[in-house]
Amino acid sequence: MVEPIFDEAALEVLTGTPKVHDQVSAGSGKTVHLHFCGDCGTRLWLSFQRFPGAIGIYAGTFDDPCWFPIEPETPKHIFLGVARADTVIPPGLPTFVEHAMTNDGTPQDATIYETCHVIGSH
Repeated sequence: MVEPIFDEAALEVLTGTPKVHDQVSAGSGKTVHLHFCGDCGTRLWLSFQRFPGAIGIYAGTFDDPCWFPIEPETPKHIFLGVARADTVIPPGLPTFVEHAMTNDGTPQDATIYETCHVIGSH
């Protein structure tokens, strides 16, 4: 799942009123708000108790999901500890078993694979 992160103030909903489902994150213990279309169920974006003012928009909801830049210093793969066993991780990107930071904001150490890595492989 790709979730580009934006400032919540930059979001403008043009039509309709999304519904919200709240879920407590097993990793942080904080609430994650899942905003979705009440008619078809399409997930639109996430907002976070842990990161007020930030939203994660599901890239698949954009007409062109490639319009936002992915710079080498910005992407990260998080929560790999619960990823599917056949998930392929590209080389050179920071990966984390859980989140990239602890609840108090302390950065976690990243693992960076030099070649493609498949979760569940040795």
